[in-house]
Amino acid sequence: MKDLRFVPGKSRRKAPRLTNFHYYRVDLYFQVLDTQLKELNDHFNEVNTELLLCMACLSPVNNLASFDKAKLVRLAQLYPQDFDCMDLMNLPIQLDNYIHDMKMHSEFSSLRGIGDLAKELEKTGRYASYMLVYKFLTLTLVLPVATALVERDFSAMKIVKTPLRNKMGDQWLSDSMLVYIERDVFVFIDNESIMRRFHDMKPRWQQL
Repeated sequence: MKDLRFVPGKSRRKAPRLTNFHYYRVDLYFQVLDTQLKELNDHFNEVNTELLLCMACLSPVNNLASFDKAKLVRLAQLYPQDFDCMDLMNLPIQLDNYIHDMKMHSEFSSLRGIGDLAKELEKTGRYASYMLVYKFLTLTLVLPVATALVERDFSAMKIVKTPLRNKMGDQWLSDSMLVYIERDVFVFIDNESIMRRFHDMKPRWQQL
């Protein structure tokens, strides 16, 4: 039978030496990156990611190098209430004319963002010739603000509608959220005005 007794001073496996560089890179730096990537993936789902990639095709940077007609057509399909069937039929032709026109004029080659592109189209009057493209630009400029407002409203809803208030009606919830979200405005309204308004809404047994 083989002797398996431990012999002092002889290790059966040589453990790797853990350096400070390895610790800060693997145990700290990579873990922070993984956490941030997870948060980004949770915040931007597949639909939001596709939407952002399609919006990036409107960027005028580097002489409209990011332009992609197929992705812009896909972006229009994501907004069926803004682009009807006739718009979707005319969009590819308008995009071809638009990109050809933009690359022929030097004033569009040095723009730094979508906002500058919208301003230049208005300044030159070309927005009338490319109404569908201009609609893209307005939607793209409004979307971040609208998304931020929606996220703010949902965050406020979690605070206002607690488990103890889960049976509140829609109107009460709406009024409570309005006061909470626009508290910077309501802070200048005194209690006397609120009580007078509440009392004048309908007859009451007792004066407030």
